[in-house]
Amino acid sequence: MLRIYDKMLEVLRLLRPVIAQIEKHDRELGNQLRRASSSVALNMAEASGSSGGTRSLRYRTALGSAREVGACLDVAVAMGYVDGLDEALLGQLDEVRAVLARVVR
Repeated sequence: MLRIYDKMLEVLRLLRPVIAQIEKHDRELGNQLRRASSSVALNMAEASGSSGGTRSLRYRTALGSAREVGACLDVAVAMGYVDGLDEALLGQLDEVRAVLARVVR
């Protein structure tokens, strides 16, 4: 299992109040953010138990979902659903995406 998995779990913890705030304005966007963020951790875990092409595919899926998380947060800010985002959350999400990007190269 990648060490970044624990960082993704922390991202999930930090996202809980953000998702709740978004859902006050847009239930669908909050649900999409919840699904995408959990998908990152779940695909990372699945990849760790796989090999070859399946492993690579799962890590690629995790990276795509991590990018989707970022897009959901961008949309939430642009739409005014949240005023700003915690820099720790954004920094940790960036770390997750960077590690996954290196893994899938």
